[in-house]
This record gives sequence, C-alpha cells and structure tokens, in this order.
Amino acid sequence: MSTTYTFEGNAPVRLNKWMASLGICSRREAETLISQGSVAVDGAKVSEPGHKIEPGQTLTLTGKATKALDEQLTIVLHKPVGYVSAQPEGEQVPAIRLASQDNLIGKAPKIPGRNPNFAPLGRLDMDSRGLLLLSEDGVLAKAVIGPSSALEKEYLVTVQGQVTEPVIAKLRHGLSLDGRRLKAAKVDQLSPGRLRFILREGRNRQIRRMCELVGLVVVDLFRVRIGPLELQKLPEGKWRALTGEERAALIKASKPLPGASGESRARKASARSRGKSRSGPARAGPRRKP
Repeated sequence: MSTTYTFEGNAPVRLNKWMASLGICSRREAETLISQGSVAVDGAKVSEPGHKIEPGQTLTLTGKATKALDEQLTIVLHKPVGYVSAQPEGEQVPAIRLASQDNLIGKAPKIPGRNPNFAPLGRLDMDSRGLLLLSEDGVLAKAVIGPSSALEKEYLVTVQGQVTEPVIAKLRHGLSLDGRRLKAAKVDQLSPGRLRFILREGRNRQIRRMCELVGLVVVDLFRVRIGPLELQKLPEGKWRALTGEERAALIKASKPLPGASGESRARKASARSRGKSRSGPARAGPRRKP
C-alpha cells in the first residue's frame, strides 16, 4: 500500500532534503527512490532528486518503496569481547556474524547474516563489550553518530590505579587527545576501581586513552546506554531488532534543543526522550496517510 505525506512548509524545498528531514530515509536513499520511479508529487512521478515540493503538495511513495523502508533493520547487539564492530582485519571476527537466527531474541523482519550493508553506529573496540547498534538505516546513522548529535553514551569501566578527586576532575574537564580538547564528560566513581563515564563524542579508544593520561589502566569497558536506548537484560552474544518507538526516540533525542547549548542541551535532549518518546511513531511525518 502506498504512503502519502503533505508538505506544510511555507516555501518550496528540495524533495530529497524534505524526505530526509521527515525521517523517511536519508538523502541518498531518497535519490535512489526517486530514480527508481517510486516517488510522485500530486500524482506525477518525479525523476529529479532536486525537484522542489511546493506548500500544500502531496508526496506519494509506492507500496514497494514503503515496504522496503519499513523493513530496514537495526540490530541491537550485546557484543562480547573478541569481536570487532567495524571492518575486520586479518583473522578478526566482525560482530555482524553474531546476528544469526540462533542468537535472535524475539522477532526481526530479516536475518542479516554476514550482510556488509549493516554499519556500526558508534565504535566499540574488540576488547570492549556491551551495547552495539548495527544498521542499514541512514537516517538513524546520522542521528546517532552525526557531528551534531546530542546523544549521550554511558559506560561502566573497571580500572587499575589510584582514583582520586584530582584524577576524576581531569577526566571530567582537563584532557586533550590528538591535539584537540575533549568535550566535558560526566565521570563518577561507583566503587573502588569502578567508574561511570557518560560521553557526547566518540574518539578512537577515547576512554582507554583518557585513563592512560591520568595513570589508570582499563581492564573492562562495558557500554550500557546510547541516548534513551539501554542494553538492559539482553544476554551477551544475543541480538534483537530495534523497535519503531526506539528509533523515533533516538532520532528525537539526537536533536539539539532550541536555545540550549553544550552539556545542558545534551542532557535535556536525552532526558526528555527517555521520558516521553518511547510511544512515538516509527517514521513520523506531517499528515501521513496509509
């Protein structure tokens, strides 16, 4: 069944840009759909990605295109130590291999197997474990790892070394990596040798390198949350499909709030999304009609 969206803006806008802003798909995916003849405006097929939609006009996606977009899968995986989240080298084993039928919890629209189209949404090193997202969803990828994303990532970290108040203060505010100052981090000591980090950026091996700079050695790193999405009780090595409500919550929480800035903006975006967005639609849009 085809799906329609009515443009309620005040001025014409490029069709691929508007489709991406609705969360229907990424701009590149919109261009592909347009070139395939899957998009019409006021009943007339569109062939140019740069076509501008006018206020009051209606976009229609063919049933085939709607089905393909709705079946885009995002994997929520509890990654064990020993698997790489990105492209493997040599004998390394990619985390996507864990996304099998035997390891699935619940239902999923498809089983990805070794499909290379599933990209990791944020690094999780081979010697780290916990929540990892693997996705073929371009809109979600931008929301989670895009340069303007306000999503927090939370980690429980076990370290060796002396954890003092000056050390905690440096981890929160005083470090640079590769000649660039890090964003402020939330770091708390939960118990002797056990820390909680909440970051809003994802530099290469960032937490391990931060700890090295203050004389600590990381012996275990466990990611438990990305924005409003928590790992919860998903068993190690198992995976499930991200729900439409969770997708909507991640996208909403990733957007900076008007008038907010810095750490306050990220904190408010994550808190609001976790509290209010779980019931949001999977692919929201103005006056969508099935």
